Amino acid sequence: MNVSLQQLKVFVAVARERSFTRAAREFDLTQSAVSRCVRELEDAVELKLFDRTTRQVELTSAGASLERRIGRLLDEIERTLLEERTAYEGHTGLVVIGSNPMLSSGWVAQSLAGCAEAFPELIVSIKDQPQSGVLASVEQGEVDFGVVSVAEPFASDLLHAQVIFTTPLHALIPAAHPLATHANIDWRALNEWNLITLNGDAGIRVALDVAFNANQMKRRPMQELGHVAAVSRTVELGLGVGVVPVGAHWPLPQASLVTRLLVPEVTVSTLLVQRRNRSLRPNAAAVWSQFSGTVCEPLPRTAPSSQIFNWPAATPGCAVLHEP
Repeated sequence: MNVSLQQLKVFVAVARERSFTRAAREFDLTQSAVSRCVRELEDAVELKLFDRTTRQVELTSAGASLERRIGRLLDEIERTLLEERTAYEGHTGLVVIGSNPMLSSGWVAQSLAGCAEAFPELIVSIKDQPQSGVLASVEQGEVDFGVVSVAEPFASDLLHAQVIFTTPLHALIPAAHPLATHANIDWRALNEWNLITLNGDAGIRVALDVAFNANQMKRRPMQELGHVAAVSRTVELGLGVGVVPVGAHWPLPQASLVTRLLVPEVTVSTLLVQRRNRSLRPNAAAVWSQFSGTVCEPLPRTAPSSQIFNWPAATPGCAVLHEP
């Protein structure tokens, strides 16, 4: 059966107007062209759709049944195409982002607020996952893009990443702790203390491995927890020294504690990640831009960089921000 969308539209117009002439005006066609279109449709479906006289056009019972069903389908097609076009322009629809839970509780929430203000009809859904789960979801197309934190240059044949900001690791201690008298704390000074840090979901463990290797520190078990609040509480109870990223875009430790920069400096970088060689849908691209714009500033004359790694450049026009 060979039926065109144009034939169905003309049929519905004739049925609505009860006139080939008026339907022809609607489509800017001749009356004979409309008659031919309807006749071809009747031949294709093997049904008589209209009873024609010299003065009027009336639907047959088969034509009336078909008109009710086809009319609804054409309305649905038109609505769908309109919704897709609107989503294509970045104003509506659903965008799903995979995120490590630590970032979801801080910077990601801030970026979501920016999206809600910029695109009030766009739904942005956050899918909290471990870091490995975020990357897998991006690769498999289960999310539009992902947000992760890493301590090494990002390399993947399947994924493209943009560095948004970097954050240095700090020691987290009570104000009365012996190490609190120092402006900065050498990594090797931590050898004397139990360490409390974030688990693998936050991408911190690799950064610690880098620091341990660079400073020839002894290896020992560490307490690894799921949130900065949990690390803070454990430190408050005197169970060890915390090691966490400290900066404006990460959850802040408890106010009762103090932080000291660990030197030599080791940083964790936060990235937006998407599938390589796959264009984002325009509404997802708008959200990507909103997320990267949350922390982007005009490029200074010399862009800052990590003291340990040479990170790939961010999108032109945006600096890779290094948090104090």
